[in-house]
Amino acid sequence: MQPQPPTQGPEADPPELKIYFLPNLLTAANLFCGFVALTKIVDTNREDIESGDFTRIYWALGFILLACIFDLFDGRVARMGGRESPFGREFDSLADLISFGVAPAFLVHRVVLKDISINHPEIGWFIASIYLICGAFRLARFNCLASMSGTGGGKEFLGFPIPSAAGLVASLTLLMIWLQEKAFYKGYWKFILPALMLFLSWMMVSNVKYPTFKTLDLKATRTFTKTLIGILFIGAVVVLQQNFLVFVLPVFFTAYLIYGFIRPRISHQMRREIEEEDEDDAPTV
Repeated sequence: MQPQPPTQGPEADPPELKIYFLPNLLTAANLFCGFVALTKIVDTNREDIESGDFTRIYWALGFILLACIFDLFDGRVARMGGRESPFGREFDSLADLISFGVAPAFLVHRVVLKDISINHPEIGWFIASIYLICGAFRLARFNCLASMSGTGGGKEFLGFPIPSAAGLVASLTLLMIWLQEKAFYKGYWKFILPALMLFLSWMMVSNVKYPTFKTLDLKATRTFTKTLIGILFIGAVVVLQQNFLVFVLPVFFTAYLIYGFIRPRISHQMRREIEEEDEDDAPTV
């Protein structure tokens, strides 16, 4: 007599759901930062912006950038401990949509679009919604490709990553407000933000490939290029000190954006030096 196959109906035990504590704690911190950023943006009224009081906006920008840090480490912690899971990937995308999709869209709408679309508010809503929809599309496509490949995303992103897009919007907003402060409300430079947001919307759903830098090992020996970049980075921290975030972060995110365009045109050797460790770099036992 042949053994009966396991029951597949409602009486079957559901598959075990693996939820790892530390990576998901970092993802929850990312989501928390996005929520706090939203509350600061919503609490900012038009009179604050007209008078040059950007205190709440500064806090919101800080929390968006802090969310970028948590997002950077949650996946790395999961990979280091072999704790990647479908739950973590989905939770991460939900957190990213709030912190890097909704929050930047609200930010640009509040500080720029709400002012230029007083008579036609639907224009501001529409422009901000384009960024949010493209960001959601980008995250859904990433999850689908990761599930189909079974590699968790591999070494490349298809399209500009939404955390980097949010980081660029937030850091550039921080720079512009810091440079103009009282004159930001009346200046024309602020219109760069909605234009940038529309461009980033297209980049997120584009087919331009970006390295994930998942293979970088901080304990491995450095190539000449990475050593030079590290020295310049530390030098910028020492020289700029408290203005480090204001000047360096926009350059960092902009360089990553541009790198996707020049990446196919540089040699394979140079690309390997920038993006990953050589086999010879692995420490010997």
